[in-house]
Amino acid sequence: MEMRTSGRTANVSGGPAVAAAAREGGQARDSDFVQSLDRGLAVIRAFGPDRERLSLSEVARATGLTRAAARRFLLTLVRLGYVRSDGREFSLRPRVLELGYAYLSGLAMPEIAAPHLEELVAKLHESSSISVLDGHHIVYVARVSTKRIMTVSISVGTRFPAFATSMGRVLLAGMSEEELERYLSEATFEALTPNTVTDPAELRTIVRKVAEQGYAIVDQELEEGLRAIAAPIRNAAGAVIAAINVSAHASRASAEKMTTELLPALLETARQIEADLKAQGAA
Repeated sequence: MEMRTSGRTANVSGGPAVAAAAREGGQARDSDFVQSLDRGLAVIRAFGPDRERLSLSEVARATGLTRAAARRFLLTLVRLGYVRSDGREFSLRPRVLELGYAYLSGLAMPEIAAPHLEELVAKLHESSSISVLDGHHIVYVARVSTKRIMTVSISVGTRFPAFATSMGRVLLAGMSEEELERYLSEATFEALTPNTVTDPAELRTIVRKVAEQGYAIVDQELEEGLRAIAAPIRNAAGAVIAAINVSAHASRASAEKMTTELLPALLETARQIEADLKAQGAA
């Protein structure tokens, strides 16, 4: 699906890449791989904010399937209650939310972190989020937005390329050297703004610096006008299991302000969440 931020669309699936996304990480086409499930999920991911209603031809084109195959998958999803059809176009039904809820309902992080995020946002008057790494992307699992007339439209479930986000770089910094090298060799680095760093060697240097200093700042690399600073959330063994950030419009927060005024509160919130996770045996 696509997620929109401040009028810009971050393409995290769609087109022929939809089916490929399901195989991210090098899943082999062997006897344990169910290709029909792969294709069915690709059909669901073909829909998004700018593609709420699609014709059969549009679904086939977005997934790389033949019209006949796309039709079978769509009609199956209609019978299962995940898709509706008016005879000409198809759209998702609310039941698809069950697919994501099954994951979120078993995740202790959002519930434990929620009050801490709310307190942080009330203190800084800027939005804060928590995400985890999923392949080459980050996925938002908790978010509290500040009350402003114009805000970045992000919700739980939003996905962005890890390399271009502050939380993504924190999560990449938590990888082993071998894991990071694999990521740098396999991921696709697209310039989302004129400021986006896309050179693997430069990204390697940046990620290593993030690991040393314990936080990451991304300055208008994901979205022009948006700055964000992130810190790791670790489990009892010290492994990075999530990242927490604070994001602000560039007109309100300079890079210096991010480190001098926002970072201390962000690090303290991360510490409090870690303590609660450990106390409740969730980390």
